[in-house]
Amino acid sequence: MAEGRSLPEVRALVGASHGITDLAHKLHFYDQWAPNYDQDVAALQYRAPRLAVDCLMQALPGPHHAAPILDAACGTGLVAAELQARGFHQLHGVDGSPGMLDQARARGLYQCLNLCILGQEPLPSAEGTFDAVLMVGALSDGQVPCSAIPELLRVTKPGGLVCLTTRTNPSNLRYKEVLEATLDRLEQAGAWERLVARPVDQWELATSELEVRPGTSDSDGFISGIIYLYRKQAAAQAEGGRPGA
Repeated sequence: MAEGRSLPEVRALVGASHGITDLAHKLHFYDQWAPNYDQDVAALQYRAPRLAVDCLMQALPGPHHAAPILDAACGTGLVAAELQARGFHQLHGVDGSPGMLDQARARGLYQCLNLCILGQEPLPSAEGTFDAVLMVGALSDGQVPCSAIPELLRVTKPGGLVCLTTRTNPSNLRYKEVLEATLDRLEQAGAWERLVARPVDQWELATSELEVRPGTSDSDGFISGIIYLYRKQAAAQAEGGRPGA
């Protein structure tokens, strides 16, 4: 294994990634980053996979071993590792980066992995397939657009759960505003109901002082984030039925 990067090097790398808004460039960046991704985000104390799965566990009744779960924008499989540790074994993953999927495949935790550019391509699953769908860490500028969310809803079983996260640091606030408008619109249409909107102060270490949460006294320089959890309604067809509806 190559020697890990220093924390300043990781901060510079991730800070640069946040500035890439072109999708093709972003996917190429992730392909190149994939072999070192896990150790780099560990250096940033990235907590979203564990916190999101903890949130899901509070609302998803057991037993969990046979519950089909979709890990959307699965990356290297950090969310799958958290799910497997809590007894989930029917794990499916999709991601737009072949390099990230190679790393996820090497974990041996997924029953199925597929290349899929979320927001541009339909998910390779039938309507109402999964007990729960998670998308952790991918909802931001230059990654997965908000237009992908109805497709996540489509493949969720009626009564199933959808768990989403985004950063709430200054550079992502405009995206978060658009995201919440999308989430609220689906709820107003009767597609799902919000169960949780949980702010998290210590999401990951900031990549620069400008990214630290405004008004924070946190000397460690963490950025903030938020976890959303929704339950799909039984009659969720109007806006959740087709991508781009």
